[in-house]
Amino acid sequence: MKVLVSGLINIETNVAVENFPIQYCPIEYAFNKVSLDISGVAYNIINALYTLGDEVEPVTIIGKDKFGNFIKENIQKLCSSTQNVFQELDSTCTSVVMFDNQGKRKIYCDLKDIQDRNIPLSRLEKPISACDGIVVCNINFNDELIRNAKKFNKPVFTDLHVLKDINDPYNKRFLENADIVFLSDEGLPCKPEEFVEELYSTYKSKVIVLGQGEKGALLFDGQTQKFHFEKSVHTRPVVNTVGAGDALFSCFVHYYLKGLSPSECLKRAVFFASYKIGESGGAKGFITEQKLEEIMRKS
Repeated sequence: MKVLVSGLINIETNVAVENFPIQYCPIEYAFNKVSLDISGVAYNIINALYTLGDEVEPVTIIGKDKFGNFIKENIQKLCSSTQNVFQELDSTCTSVVMFDNQGKRKIYCDLKDIQDRNIPLSRLEKPISACDGIVVCNINFNDELIRNAKKFNKPVFTDLHVLKDINDPYNKRFLENADIVFLSDEGLPCKPEEFVEELYSTYKSKVIVLGQGEKGALLFDGQTQKFHFEKSVHTRPVVNTVGAGDALFSCFVHYYLKGLSPSECLKRAVFFASYKIGESGGAKGFITEQKLEEIMRKS
C-alpha cells in the first residue's frame, strides 16, 4: 500500500525520571536516561508504516537549520520522495518528554511558528492521486488538505489525540472530513461509549477508535453500528508509553488499507502498540508484519 502522511515532525528529547512530581534540585546526573532523536506524530506514523511494509509519501514543514537537514536525511531513508518536505521554518519544532516507570509522562512541545503556516492543496493533488489512503494529522498546515480530502475518494484517517468536546472548533474540520477517527479517552466528560456515540451521531465517521491506555481500545463500527472492545496485551516489559497511540493508529491504517475488518485491524494494532512501548522514543520499537503475526500466534 502507498499512504500519504501529512503532519508534524520534530526533534524529541526523552528524559527518564524517578517519579512525578519532580523534586527540585539544581542538577542531576541521569546516566543513560536522556536521549535525543527524530519524532513527532507524522514521523512516528511514517516509521511504523515503513516497518510494516508500506510505501509512504511524507508531507511536513521543518526548519532550515541543521536539525531540519538531519530530519530530511533520515526521511530519505524511509521514503522514495521528499518533494513535499518543506524546509520553511527558521527553527525546527522540538519537544521534551519526561516519563517514569509507571507509564506517566509530561510533554513540552515547542511548535515555533508552524501553526501560522499552510500547505496549499495544489501541491498535494498529484501525490494524493498515487496513494491508497490519506493520513491527515490535526495540525494547522493541513487545513486545505483536510477540508478537501474527501473529493479524492480515498480513505481519510486522522488522530485527534485528546478531545473533550465534540464541537471543539479546532478539531471540527478534521471530524467532519475524516472517515476513520482515532482519539484518547483522557479527560472525557462522560462515559467512553456515550462520548463515542455522540461523536458518531454528529459526524457519521465510518470507524471511531478510542484508545484507553493499559485497558485497551474501544472501537465503534459505523457500518454494523456495533462496539468492539480489544483489551490490552503484554508482549514485553514497558519502558516508555510515548508514541503508543501513534503505533496503534499506524497499524490500524496498514491493515485497514489491506482490507481487513475494523475489529481485526484493531486486534493487530493493540499487539503492535504493546510491543512498541518496550522501547523509549516515539519513533522506535516498531516491528514488521511478519514478526507481529508471530507474536500474535504465540500469545
